[in-house]
Amino acid sequence: MRKNLAAERFYHLRTWADIDIIISVLLGLVFTVICTMILSFDSIEQKDYYQIIPKAAITTLICGACILYISRYQKRIIKNHPRLLALAGIFTSLLILAKIGALLANQPYWGMGTAIAAAIILAISYNQRFATGMSVFYVVFVCFVFEPPLDMKLFFTASAGVLTCCFSLKEIRTRTKLLEVGAIAAVAVFIMAMTLDFVTKEQPLSKIFVNAGWHALATMAVAILLQSLLPLIEKTFKITTSMTLLDYSDANQPLLKRLAMEAPGTFSHSLMIGSIAEAAAEAIGRNGLLCRVGAYYHDIGKINKPGYFVENQIGSLSQHRELSPAMSQLIIVGHVKDGMELADEYGLPTVLRQFVETHHGTTLVEYFYNQAKKKLDEKQFELSETEFRYAGPKPLTKEAAIVMLADSVEGTVRALPEVTPTRIEVIVHNMAMKRLQDGQFDECDLSLRELSLIEASISKTLIAHYHGRIAYPKPMDVLEIPSSRTDVQAYPNE
Repeated sequence: MRKNLAAERFYHLRTWADIDIIISVLLGLVFTVICTMILSFDSIEQKDYYQIIPKAAITTLICGACILYISRYQKRIIKNHPRLLALAGIFTSLLILAKIGALLANQPYWGMGTAIAAAIILAISYNQRFATGMSVFYVVFVCFVFEPPLDMKLFFTASAGVLTCCFSLKEIRTRTKLLEVGAIAAVAVFIMAMTLDFVTKEQPLSKIFVNAGWHALATMAVAILLQSLLPLIEKTFKITTSMTLLDYSDANQPLLKRLAMEAPGTFSHSLMIGSIAEAAAEAIGRNGLLCRVGAYYHDIGKINKPGYFVENQIGSLSQHRELSPAMSQLIIVGHVKDGMELADEYGLPTVLRQFVETHHGTTLVEYFYNQAKKKLDEKQFELSETEFRYAGPKPLTKEAAIVMLADSVEGTVRALPEVTPTRIEVIVHNMAMKRLQDGQFDECDLSLRELSLIEASISKTLIAHYHGRIAYPKPMDVLEIPSSRTDVQAYPNE
């Protein structure tokens, strides 16, 4: 029976995969036809249909190369049809703009501007390597838009600007980053355009500087325009730039403000996890800023019932003392679901929601599981671990896995009666191995070497946080503290 169900499930998955591929191929064909129509607009208007055939062949070859490049370096786009549509839409729109510029003025700087726009948008939405490859393909498209049929000067000039943008735009952490990239690219474009005109000697000296200036101006104008359209780009491609992450790290964000007011212990804990996770992520070359901001929001679900979590029970008895272990477990596990509801309510970006949903993975709520097991052992009943586990999912990215590990380790270290560097290192290693053996890192491709580097970074940060201090000498004139206040120090260590 189980074999039949597994076979049926595999068949359905295979069927859906085939459907995804078919849809992607159809979208590719439609994109190829549209690009052919754009490049052959002059021939269609003049009814010179024989010229359409070579242009269609060239377009097909370029589109085929694009699809192969996508399947090699961004395979997920093939299955993500909205992303594929967005990418095709960007290319098509920019080609149409370039063609309009060619028809109105036949000035290559129109194509220059659209090529820079493609490079910046792709560099923001994807990684630098993918943006470089796809932008060069777009430059080839643009070269066939202008007369003569293949403008090599435009190819080299646009390639200089495109490569400069892709290599300069790794992340956007400041509001002037796009302007800086645009300025650098404009200089590269100006030099390349001027040099090519000098070499070919097709224009007089007075026009060489003017032509190069127009190319540089188009490059800078596109950077300024895209600076204002950055929120639209993020929304279209469902991405979150570093600049947006910095905005969400502000303590005045409504959700963080609520967390600080209603669950101050959890807020303090989240700040600590943020600093630990950021250092660990940077140790393995991952996005430290994303880890830090994600850690700030990972426990927002505790806002609904702050008193049931130990970090918020300062000076009060635990509210779990009158509840059964099963009921306590439901409340503890429920903070993940509550967090996702708050994330939806406050419009938290998808890239931050993963930390709310996966920071416990499918781990066991050990404290209440052991309590329930003791009670049932007396009655000789068996208890399943599944009932006391979080619903998941497990971390899907290395950043989410880092926050999970930092969260569990920090709580364990905080509970120690006496904290020493050796104890911290042992706890970090044991917790990492425990999560690894429990299968919590199965979905995020975390290697053992990376896990070792993460352990070392977390240990270092925790040791720095819980460093020892020399006790301050007690002044002679300080009055003795009344016996009823023996739990208070006159000069507590800072």
